[in-house]
Amino acid sequence: MKEIKLKNLDVSCYEEDLDNGLKVVLLPFSNKKNYFINYGTYFGADITNFTVNKKDYQVPNGIAHFLEHKMFEQADGVDPFSYFAESGTGSNASTSYEYTNYICYGNKEFSRNLRYLLKFVNEPYYTDKNVEKEKGIIAEELKMYEDIPDFQLEMRLRENIFHKSPRRIDIGGSIKDIKEITKEDLYLCYDNFYTPSNMFILIVGNFDVEESIKIIKEEVGDIKDKKLPNIKLPKEEETIRVKEDKITGNIKVDKLGVGLKIDISNLKMDDLTLDLYLNMITTIIFGNSSEFRERAHNEKLINNFYMEWETYDKYRIFYIMASTNDKEKLLEEIKYELNDLVISEEAFNRLKKVWIANEVKMIDNIDATVGNLFDDLIKYRKVIPNKVELIKKLSITEINKLVKKIDFSNMSVVYMEPVEEK
Repeated sequence: MKEIKLKNLDVSCYEEDLDNGLKVVLLPFSNKKNYFINYGTYFGADITNFTVNKKDYQVPNGIAHFLEHKMFEQADGVDPFSYFAESGTGSNASTSYEYTNYICYGNKEFSRNLRYLLKFVNEPYYTDKNVEKEKGIIAEELKMYEDIPDFQLEMRLRENIFHKSPRRIDIGGSIKDIKEITKEDLYLCYDNFYTPSNMFILIVGNFDVEESIKIIKEEVGDIKDKKLPNIKLPKEEETIRVKEDKITGNIKVDKLGVGLKIDISNLKMDDLTLDLYLNMITTIIFGNSSEFRERAHNEKLINNFYMEWETYDKYRIFYIMASTNDKEKLLEEIKYELNDLVISEEAFNRLKKVWIANEVKMIDNIDATVGNLFDDLIKYRKVIPNKVELIKKLSITEINKLVKKIDFSNMSVVYMEPVEEK
């Protein structure tokens, strides 16, 4: 087991790749009472088209999410949620475009819960009957999301940004997709993507390192690894599919969605440094303490404002979603900020100090630390031990060089208005 010192944070985590390829990351805190266990696979909604032993497979959209649901039905009839609840332990699971993960968290019965989490994720149980039963449950979940305005806005943005990418499609797929899923599809995906070298275990909090690695090796160390399928992701086009669009929703105040699509293939920068710079650019422009945000609040342009970055293939996509009293004016302000953009040295240095302080403070918060390490494992497949040093090395010259290379006009805009009353 390798000790990794998280530089400038005065703590260490431990990392080991088991013989079968499973990555284990452990960060113990003796001064905490609770723990958080995450068992994940790099199998998400992006993957529906792949080749195994020279045979091509096309599985229905939404299968990663469906598979996640079915993992909670066990052959012995024990409900994992109920099992964890017996010791006051929380549990959950989630699926994204990039991963599926299973978690439990609490302050009791660490060894018992770790062993059970590993056990139930490694024992799929799919039958024709329980798969058919699940279709109705997931269909209701999909219908529920279809009625949420923010979800409608995001999905229309995705449809308009992407030409061919799976990111155009809801993680859960459509009701038509769900109806096509069979137990054979589920076993095909489970057997080929829930394999040790495509999975990881992350544990943070109050636990014993030696005990946990012993349990992990006992439960999953003998699982044989499989060669990963050849995954076929559609080649995405550089252009935006639809520049401007308008939809209606069950809302009282207008909403605005903006998506920027950036081709990073010619930027010649490693992924982590690029992500830091891109996040810094948008935080300086649109963050809580930005001039834009102050101006928008003073002019009562925004009621809420959400932004995030996403990675797909050679693209970075930046999303803004806001509820607004004047969507045209808000879009005008957003475009104004992006036009002839130059990052000031004062704003740049101020944000660097804030980020460094946040990294130091974050290490004392288990939830934040879990989120930080989890993001590293998803985006970069490893722990980043020197993030503070990397932030310190960011350069005002380099960030403004990067700004000049980005085409901020490659933008899709979606307006959402209230449904007209009859």
